[in-house]
Amino acid sequence: MWRSFVRAAAAFTCAGFLFAQAPKPSAPAPARDLTGIWMVRNPESMRAFAGATLTKDEPELTPWAASKYKEAKNSNNGVYTLETTNDPVITRCDPPGVPRVYFHPYPFEFVSTPTYLLMLFEYDHTVRRIYTDGRALPQDPDPTWMGTSVGHWENDTTFVADSVGFNDKTWLDRLGHPHSTDLHVTERFRRTDRDHMQIEFTIQDAKALQKPWNATFYTELRPKWELGEISCSGDYLGFKSFEK
Repeated sequence: MWRSFVRAAAAFTCAGFLFAQAPKPSAPAPARDLTGIWMVRNPESMRAFAGATLTKDEPELTPWAASKYKEAKNSNNGVYTLETTNDPVITRCDPPGVPRVYFHPYPFEFVSTPTYLLMLFEYDHTVRRIYTDGRALPQDPDPTWMGTSVGHWENDTTFVADSVGFNDKTWLDRLGHPHSTDLHVTERFRRTDRDHMQIEFTIQDAKALQKPWNATFYTELRPKWELGEISCSGDYLGFKSFEK
C-alpha cells in the first residue's frame, strides 16, 4: 500500500497528474470486457489543465453556478494552501463524486458480475455499482455522493454508463466548478485496444451549465498491479508533505 501511495503522490506533485507519451498499440481489446486495474494516463498535450479540470476551456456556467464558483478556494493554483482551502474533499474527507473521483492519482478496478459492473477505487475505499440488468434510471433517486448508475454495452468495445441522483455537496473538479442535484453524467468507456481505454464524459446540469460539458480522459491497463488502501482520514491528509 505504501509503495502505491508514494508512487502516485510523487507523480502527482512532480507533474500535476499522471501523463503519458503517445500510447503504443497493443493486442485487440477483448469483447465486452473492462475487467482489470486502470490508471489515468492523459497525453502530454493535456498537462496544462488535466490535473485539475476536464478541459482547457472553462465550461459555460449559469449565473447561479458562476456565483458558487467564486466561493471556491481551491488549493490547485497556489493561492490557497491545504490549510486554507474550502475543498470539501480535503477539509472534510467528503467522497469526491463523479467526475471528480478521476482526479485522484490512484488506480481503479472494474469487476464484472452478471447484473452490475463494480468500480473499486484505491482512493478511500470508494465504490460505484453500475447496474446492467436492464433497469432504467430512477425518476426520483435518493441523493448520494457517487450517484445512481445504469449501463449497457453500445458495441463490443464501448460501455456507456449514465448516472443521476447526486447530492450537490461535491465539486466537478479540483478547481471547484459546482453542480446541482440535477447533475447527469454520461461516461463512455471505450477500450481502444487491450491496454488502453478512453473515458468520454458528457456532463449535463441545467441549473449549473448553459450547455453540456464534454471531455475525454485516457487510461492504461495495469495487469500486474493490485489496489492498495488509501484512506482520506489517514494517508491522504498526510499528502501535504509531498506538496512542499
